[in-house]
Amino acid sequence: MRYGQFHRGGALRGAGAPGYGEGRARRRGVPAWLALAGCGALLAAGCSAPGGERAGPGGSPPGSPPATAASPGASGPADASGPPAKGSVTVSGEVAKGLESPWGVAPLPGGDLLVASRDQGKVSRVRTDTGAVTEIGKVPGVAPGGEGGLLGLALSPDFASDRMVYAYFTTESDNRIARMRYDEQRPAGQQLGAPDTVLRGIPKGLIHNGGRIAFGPDRMLYAGTGETGNTGLAQDRKSLGGKILRMTPDGRPAPGNPEAGSVVYSFGHRNVQGLAWDEDKRLWASEFGQRTWDELNLVEPGGNYGWPEAEGKAGKAGLRDPVAVWKTDEASPSGIAWAEGSIWMAGLKGERLWRIPLKGAAAAAEPEAFLQGKYGRLRTVVPLDGDQLLLVTSETDGRGSPEPGDDRILRLTVR
Repeated sequence: MRYGQFHRGGALRGAGAPGYGEGRARRRGVPAWLALAGCGALLAAGCSAPGGERAGPGGSPPGSPPATAASPGASGPADASGPPAKGSVTVSGEVAKGLESPWGVAPLPGGDLLVASRDQGKVSRVRTDTGAVTEIGKVPGVAPGGEGGLLGLALSPDFASDRMVYAYFTTESDNRIARMRYDEQRPAGQQLGAPDTVLRGIPKGLIHNGGRIAFGPDRMLYAGTGETGNTGLAQDRKSLGGKILRMTPDGRPAPGNPEAGSVVYSFGHRNVQGLAWDEDKRLWASEFGQRTWDELNLVEPGGNYGWPEAEGKAGKAGLRDPVAVWKTDEASPSGIAWAEGSIWMAGLKGERLWRIPLKGAAAAAEPEAFLQGKYGRLRTVVPLDGDQLLLVTSETDGRGSPEPGDDRILRLTVR
């Protein structure tokens, strides 16, 4: 039995368990894949995580609605300076199918994609005009297991000249970040150079390995990590677990970090798997709660996001409350992206895509769910240009109910 069949609290969570595929009326009929163009984004998002766990101390009151925004009056319509209170999602194409445990995605110049397979430890190139999938190489040292393996991908800010692909992955001893040169002139399957480790020593576990990496507007590399089930790591400033990290492309502490000589940017996180910046360069992160509240947080340098002292909106001095929360059965968030004035958040256990319209640093309206149950577990959201997103499913990660053609990358038009 794979560990992937266990959920947040350790109970069995297989494909036959209630709520994990039974009676799910999913519609698989999407149009033939649509050619992509202008994939200029360099952000990659995604990690595997489960459903509900025992509630931690603190948190939102039991009577709160399932999905709530933190800003006063968020249930009302957004004003003219923000996005509309109600949005829309159209699945406009199927870019690829038949992927195994896809996790991180990095758009290449010209529109093709690099996709990481968590359990196979390999990186593939997806041609977005035909849907063809070709392995470009395996990452040496990847040790899949539980929620670990080959996770986030990101391209160097100078990819056009240095051809460097960054990967976050689990080894036998830790989680680490390495970079590899991508040489398209070499034979297929051998196009990734030897990994150059830029950061090692991130705690690893069967659960809560984090895994999302992305280069920010400041050209620094950010990484979301997990506390591996050892809750004390999240508040331990000396540990890299349960944190958001910020570093130079070489893995050194970035200038301006809260503590000189440290890559720690924020702490008190349980398991961060989504990172995205809005149009004003604010950093947002999605986070798995325990059994009560999943979170969308606005990340500030040096901020303490509460775990394990709080889960959800605790209102405690010294702790930063999330901007929005969800019951864990409705979210279990992984990747996020910003587009059209909203954060778009993929739900694993929730099997839906959430839209959180923003007005500045607050939610402009209540979160809104789309695609519920239609494509199963959702792992990664990738922003393209304007109103275009890519959405990656996660049915082959040991916790889903895969159908013929899974896993898929879908193209969405959103507003």
